[in-house]
Amino acid sequence: MDGPNPSIKHPIPMHTRVGFLKGLVSAPNIEIGDFTYYDDPDGPDKFAEKCVLHHGDKLIIGRFCAIAEGARFIMNGANHAMSGFSTYPFNIFGHGWEKGFDPATWSKEVRGDTIVGNDVWIGMEAVIMPGVTIGHGAIVGAKSLVTHDVPPYAIVAGNAAKVVRMRFDDRTVRRLLAVAWWNWPVDKVSRNLDAIRGANISLLEAAA
Repeated sequence: MDGPNPSIKHPIPMHTRVGFLKGLVSAPNIEIGDFTYYDDPDGPDKFAEKCVLHHGDKLIIGRFCAIAEGARFIMNGANHAMSGFSTYPFNIFGHGWEKGFDPATWSKEVRGDTIVGNDVWIGMEAVIMPGVTIGHGAIVGAKSLVTHDVPPYAIVAGNAAKVVRMRFDDRTVRRLLAVAWWNWPVDKVSRNLDAIRGANISLLEAAA
């Protein structure tokens, strides 16, 4: 039992709406881990074009993540300078309007890379804003607007998204993060699926 090949673009026969993204995305500013998939009735092939908007920094997504149809990652290229009276981007239209523009006023608004941990589930039409970090094992509810970092194993929902509840108690979360099963070799994951899918942290630790 070796598990599926993470390089296969469409790992489910006769169900091409689901695709492992590592084999579908070649953009240099997007890094995606093994077995992370995107589900879209129009097909997952255009994930980078449809779901990652306004480039200029990195989007880093871990392994074993599930991303539902219509999720959007807004990158720092969408930001406007906010230090003056107007946020209008006069400079990009040229014809003299670019004169005197100080690029530092824009760079101050850059919030860094967007990072999604491992084993994260992002619901339909969720929007992730620039520079956000979503912790391992978190769940982002459908249509949520994520403007701040999400703790590991939190469930967030709403606009703006807030923690609805934690999936597990603090001690269990610490133990799960220490096990970090998503970093295991694939054959080890395959041998221990019952422990990974189960809810007994002691069994998972015993397999580590």
